Amino acid sequence: MSDFAGMEDMLQDFLTEASDLLSNVDNKLVDLEKTPDDKNLLNEIFRGFHTIKGGAGFLNATEMVKICHRTENLFDKLRNGQMALDASIMDVIMAATGIVREMFAELSQARQPSPADPAVLAAIESLLSGEAAPAAAPAQVMPPTSPAAAVLTASGSSGEPDWNALYASLVGAPTAHSVAADLVAKASMPPPAAASSVPPPAITSPAAAALAPATAARPATKTATAPAAAAKDTTIRVDTARLDQVLNLSGEIGLVKNRLTSIRTSMMQGKLDSDTIKQLDETVSQLDLLVGDLQSAAMKTRMQPIGRLFQKYPRLARDLARQLGKDVELVLIGEETEIDKTMIEDLNDPLVHLIRNAVDHGVDSPEERKAAGKPLKSLINLSAEQIGDSIVIEIVDDGRGIRPDIIRNKAVEKGLIDAETANTLDDRQSWQLIFLPGFSTKEQISDVSGRGVGMDVVKTNIMKLNGRIDITSVVGKGSVFRITLPLTLAILPVLMVRLGEQPFAVPLSMVREIIPIRPGDVQQVSGKATMVVREEVLPIRTLASLIGWQEMSVPSFGILITSGETTFIMAVDSFIGQSDVVIKSLQDIKPKGIAGATLTGDGSIVLVLDMEVLLTMPTQETRATLFA
Repeated sequence: MSDFAGMEDMLQDFLTEASDLLSNVDNKLVDLEKTPDDKNLLNEIFRGFHTIKGGAGFLNATEMVKICHRTENLFDKLRNGQMALDASIMDVIMAATGIVREMFAELSQARQPSPADPAVLAAIESLLSGEAAPAAAPAQVMPPTSPAAAVLTASGSSGEPDWNALYASLVGAPTAHSVAADLVAKASMPPPAAASSVPPPAITSPAAAALAPATAARPATKTATAPAAAAKDTTIRVDTARLDQVLNLSGEIGLVKNRLTSIRTSMMQGKLDSDTIKQLDETVSQLDLLVGDLQSAAMKTRMQPIGRLFQKYPRLARDLARQLGKDVELVLIGEETEIDKTMIEDLNDPLVHLIRNAVDHGVDSPEERKAAGKPLKSLINLSAEQIGDSIVIEIVDDGRGIRPDIIRNKAVEKGLIDAETANTLDDRQSWQLIFLPGFSTKEQISDVSGRGVGMDVVKTNIMKLNGRIDITSVVGKGSVFRITLPLTLAILPVLMVRLGEQPFAVPLSMVREIIPIRPGDVQQVSGKATMVVREEVLPIRTLASLIGWQEMSVPSFGILITSGETTFIMAVDSFIGQSDVVIKSLQDIKPKGIAGATLTGDGSIVLVLDMEVLLTMPTQETRATLFA
């Protein structure tokens, strides 16, 4: 029987509230490290920890109460001026908050948390008593592992480029490791006069070696101190005002339904005069408006501030930067931007990869920054902004930048592309090579990076959200990773087109305009069909060639499609019009090039094209002779 039988709802409420509180505490701790004398911050951190302890006590989670209480005592001494915050004390506190988050993972499995790492508890007691943490005999130490160093792995993918091939499954999940071994060891060092603004290099002290066996004794959990969770959170917080709006609209629709029922009864009794027809028309129009408003209101209940996701990452960046001996500050911008809750869950892994990549690869070392005349502290901006019907997320660093020639050479060296192809790539295309499976510029594999299984997972997961990722970089100045996503996954604006009698849907976000295709306008360039549109020469690709169908007729219309840095004309037989559709995934099968399916007003099934995937599949080039 579960340790919390009959308390499941209460336990879930506690985990939801306490996880947010702990993330907030972690962020405030990162801020406190920059302003150690800020009493207001200390009080807020103390109150957050006290609230977590109170909830844990109500659930009789004794071990969590114990470590929360001891850490609370540290905060109390700090805010009362009995202790001065320095790097060693902060490391012990961070280790304690990491263990509390591990305990959350055990609670989520409806079992009592196991005892906290004795080394962490001993280090806290030593700090409280004013004594140094116990020393230990030297021992061989494995490289320290922090929550930020959890390596995301991915399964391999394979598949032929045809309609029946299934999408490869690329799933990343962080491993769970305790961090006491590398963080608490600093408690055995004499505290410095003041908190240092430049973090020390990775810790491999004798004390860390002695603590390693203790941390290994703690049972591994699927969710530890890393921000990504093994299981998705299926709950959502909704403002009551939004729910009230949904209920009010539902009531109004009920009234309109009653009105329609009355009109229907009259018509069934033979009353078909012009007044009845007018009433029917007005009522249907009113229903159309109300359903649209209800759809919009229901969508807003799914929207959540992206700050709830962003707040997990300052701790991640801080831990990894300290491990690598770098001084990095993660700046959050646009936390109030709202995005679909389901997308927030799926964005976690890609953002973890990108932030780790920025700290490890993007940010230069203190020595490099000093030589280049840069500030020793590196800034990484994580921002979100709504632009039209899209959400744009950017990760911007001020590091060394990405040299496209090195990227091309590495891709050739690893056999990912041939030298001839590499010579034809411009800078933007070269930067996109880092998303190829197996690509890595690291010569040695570490617990941070080097296996080449990260960035390809990022792009795959972003594409699953109907989004795209672009890179711009300036050598010596830094890089920008820009993610563009639809506002929501529930409703997708599309352009309906036809190929023969078969309708297809193209995401409207990729459509620039619709143009007629006249044979006289088609030109032959190297045997391939092209057209000049406002002094821009664009290639023509028929929809039939993209999906592997046989060309049955000469297309009459062209749709200007923009996908990333690629712009081309997709030739179709005709188009139906624009529509907002509810996209449904295809059960059990996921053919390449198809994002899902939807229904038209007459009940016909329409396949929604996944243009990003279609453009990566090998197809025959459209010849100009097709339009002759």
